[in-house]
Amino acid sequence: MRAGETKGDEKMQTKNKSDRVKEAATQIFVNLPVRDLKRSMEFFTKLGYKFNPQFTDATAACMIVSEDIYVMLLTLVKFKEFTPKEICDATKSTEVLVCLSFKSRDAVNDMIGKAVAAGGTTHAEPKDYGFMYQHGFQDLDGHIWELIYMDPSAMK
Repeated sequence: MRAGETKGDEKMQTKNKSDRVKEAATQIFVNLPVRDLKRSMEFFTKLGYKFNPQFTDATAACMIVSEDIYVMLLTLVKFKEFTPKEICDATKSTEVLVCLSFKSRDAVNDMIGKAVAAGGTTHAEPKDYGFMYQHGFQDLDGHIWELIYMDPSAMK
């Protein structure tokens, strides 16, 4: 193992039994302020997401979206440590739209169903653009999550 690598680091892989290490992909960490961290974690757990305990404590939770995408759910006090600006009340204003792609229309609809069952709300009717199907939900803090399925056969 080379300096800086960890045993569980899936991104660092050797090539052809040599010591050369594959360059790590860029990762994205979306930081969202939440009013009640425990309740938010319970909500997203009901949607099927898991949390990395190494980066989760009483003030923050690292939600794993995919191998390279994470959402940091931060208490308002913790979030404020990272910005000199006022924190947006997502129930009244929109600062960001989080958009995730899914493998099918059914997968989009299934996640919307889970979100609503867990206490989230829909904010608009689903839209079908032919090549793309879109639907979304608002989480417990009002953040908007857009879910899309893009049909490769319909793209020109």
